[in-house]
Amino acid sequence: MRHTSQRRASIMQALTQHGSVQVNELVEQLGVSAVTIRTDLSALESQGLVTRSHGGASLMRTPPTEHTIPQKDAINHEQKVKIGAYAARMVQPGDNIIIDSGTTTISLARHLREAKDVTVMTNGLNIAWELADAPGVDLILTGGLLRKQSLSIQGSQAEACLQAYSFDKLFLGVDGFDLQFGVTTHHEAEASLNHKMVERAKKIIVLTDASKFGRVSLHRIVQLDRVDTVITDAGISPEYRDGLLEAGIELLIAE
Repeated sequence: MRHTSQRRASIMQALTQHGSVQVNELVEQLGVSAVTIRTDLSALESQGLVTRSHGGASLMRTPPTEHTIPQKDAINHEQKVKIGAYAARMVQPGDNIIIDSGTTTISLARHLREAKDVTVMTNGLNIAWELADAPGVDLILTGGLLRKQSLSIQGSQAEACLQAYSFDKLFLGVDGFDLQFGVTTHHEAEASLNHKMVERAKKIIVLTDASKFGRVSLHRIVQLDRVDTVITDAGISPEYRDGLLEAGIELLIAE
């Protein structure tokens, strides 16, 4: 399944760069059969991402542009503050949690500065800085390589350090949230690390403002059947409100 996900992410990357792809070119590039490529394109078409054509496919939905941390922080800032405050109420004394990097999750970190007896692991350099002097928080940083664009630590070292832990809750920031394709992010290494975080946590809580619904970034973290709770703002559309509830996902509105 992981190999399939990586191959389809590679196809989406080619589509993003060129606008369209040919089956024969993908066969040569990815080293798989034409039948496998056609199956991949059919799956991407069913997710509303591509339009099939004779011998190939074209991009139907363009992934959103990745912004810098200051740019992200300014987008829907008020909603992110409310989401972070709401999420902080879900953290109880004695909890062991993961806080993913991001500008919605950093709002959560700011509301945890007065928390008591909480252990936080994070791959976010800015989140670690926010909690570094919080007296009631034991802070664990993942190892790995710093990606300056997102101030996130990632890579095989970061993934390996997760294996020794079990967490009560993961608070996950996302770049895209789609009812068919799932939860996505811009960067492959971040998606891989986020997937490892999901595996190590008992409860998966996605923090996202409503602007992320309907967006699909290049790399999928998980499908929606792995998500327990979504905390968002009142801007969520009826389609996504109903879709999340039908999927059995707890929906919490921060107002």
